Order: sequence, then structure tokens, then C-alpha cells
Amino acid sequence: MTHDTKTKIVSVERFVPAAPGLIFEVLADPRQHSKIDGSGSVRSAQVSAPPRLSLGAKFAMDMKIGVPYKMTNTVVEFEENQRIAWQHFGGHIWRYILEPIDGGTKVVEQFDYNGSKSILILKLRGSMKSNEKFMTKTLENIEKYFTA
Repeated sequence: MTHDTKTKIVSVERFVPAAPGLIFEVLADPRQHSKIDGSGSVRSAQVSAPPRLSLGAKFAMDMKIGVPYKMTNTVVEFEENQRIAWQHFGGHIWRYILEPIDGGTKVVEQFDYNGSKSILILKLRGSMKSNEKFMTKTLENIEKYFTA
């Protein structure tokens, strides 16, 4: 786990015993996100969400942190079986980087708040530390998805 305040990226990684392509299919399907979310805030994909994400695709998620709300994201990075990232109106980016290694994949999840419009609010809420904890849980959930 790393939290680099100079680059404004919180990063966690985990070995998952599955091929990058299999993991990428889960990440590229918004309907699977609630199954792997480690924060407990992702409820479901909106009906309008595409069945598979691609560069520039927009998708809305039903969320809940205290109260229910909807969050619309745009895919801003997309390299088949290697990298996928989305951004919402707050400006920060959630990114997954997949690197094949013997017997599986190194999965890196990043919370990139370089473009955030509300860094002060993120700091006051302790989002960097809580996101690191939630991302660790998400990667555990991804591993369980393939080993359960």
C-alpha cells in the first residue's frame, strides 16, 4: 500500500490467481462492481449502464453512504485486459492496472485525486486512508470472486 501525496495517488496491489482477461471482464462490467466493492457503498448499476465498458463510456451507479444517491462515471482510460479507469464529477479517478505474473495477475487499484475538485473535503473526511482500506478489501473481494 502506498499513499504518495506528491503524486496524489493512493495505490494498493494484490496477487489474484486468475488471468488478466478474466479479471478485466469483471471490471469492465458495471453490473459486477457491487460484488467486488470493498466500501459497501456500491449498490448496483443503473439500467442505462452499458453491459461492457469502453473508452468514453458513461455509466451510472446506485450508491449509498448514509443516504442513497446516483453517481455517473466516464471511462477515461481503457487498455483491453491491462488498464481501466473511470472518473466522476468530483474529478478523481478510480484505476485498475493488471499485470500478468506466473499463475495469475498482479492487480493494482489506484485512487488518483490529482484532478479532484475537492481535495480539502477529501482530506477533512480522511478519504485517502479510508479509500486505502476499502481498496484493500476490494482486491480481497476480487480474489475471492475467482477462488470461491
